[in-house]
Amino acid sequence: MKETTGFICDESYFWHQMGNGALNQRAGGWIQPDTHAENPETKRRVKNLLEHSKYIENLHQIGPRSATRDEIGMNHSMAYADRIKELSDAGGGDAGVHAIVGPDSYEIALKSAGGVLTSVETVMEEKAQNAYALVRPPGHHAEPEEGMGFCLFNNVAIAAKYARQKYGLKRILILDWDVHHGNGTERAFENDTDVLFMSVHQENIFPKGRGDITYTGKGNGEGYNVNIELPAGTGDEGYLYAFDELIEPIIDQYAPELIFISAGQDASRFDPIGRMLVTADGYYQMASRVKKLAEKHSNGRLVAAHEGGYSTAYVPFCTLRVIEALRGKHSPVEDPFDLGFHEGPIYPHQKEAVQRAVDVQKVFWNLK
Repeated sequence: MKETTGFICDESYFWHQMGNGALNQRAGGWIQPDTHAENPETKRRVKNLLEHSKYIENLHQIGPRSATRDEIGMNHSMAYADRIKELSDAGGGDAGVHAIVGPDSYEIALKSAGGVLTSVETVMEEKAQNAYALVRPPGHHAEPEEGMGFCLFNNVAIAAKYARQKYGLKRILILDWDVHHGNGTERAFENDTDVLFMSVHQENIFPKGRGDITYTGKGNGEGYNVNIELPAGTGDEGYLYAFDELIEPIIDQYAPELIFISAGQDASRFDPIGRMLVTADGYYQMASRVKKLAEKHSNGRLVAAHEGGYSTAYVPFCTLRVIEALRGKHSPVEDPFDLGFHEGPIYPHQKEAVQRAVDVQKVFWNLK
């Protein structure tokens, strides 16, 4: 296996159009036209920083393929896929709550899903130890019959089902650290034992009514769904405490054969939609820990797929740190936004939030 990190990206990802808006709303009425939160710059500037720092030369760059309709059908109905195509061909429309389809979005979304599939093939066929897929549109909110939260096709869910089918894997882990709950991915695997889904997210944010710590899956899948709700304002130490108390102990017991990260860098301290305080260094530490778990359990096989993150200034530095951790090599880039707060305390109410999740999961896993 090549001890390198695959990097998957494509110019078409930046051509997906969300229209003029403010934050997550379309322009119109009292909303003056502005830049939509999910705009190309949040991802393009990641690639720009990789190129400007020349860190991209340390990565194994791979062009993505497009997902086939059959592959999309592993997680979505053909009626829903056809609806996305029809809206795209017509110049745009809405596929669900905050799920905007623009012209050519169908083809771009196929390539976004295909980018994560390409990443799976890269690590499973030992062309790289791990991979980062800088894809757009994101996917973790997309349900089988409905788009949601800027997501059209559920890239990670499709890729996990593909990995299970093509490579015969029996234990797949999906760790979603996006600030919002990964409702679509949860729905995809809530009845399964061969996919463990873990979502660490800000409490009571989006989507409403999803991601409660008491929801642990359905039927045979009960116990294989782990929700960790953290209060607004939780920073690096709180997230790492969740790793110590819950995330790492469960992963060690599950011993996955392949790990996915739904890598949303919108829990950062400067995100306009989230209300958390994670720093670029915090993302580095989380990614480093997941990499070590992959080396321990899955022969290093790890795929990170970009989800949210809406601070055009800070997302590039947070994402660079994630990629540095996966590659195991530092860049010369310093975090210009480092305010020295990542050494700050974890507060009692943040510990209590993690411990509530621990108490729920003790029924299924051996936890302190």
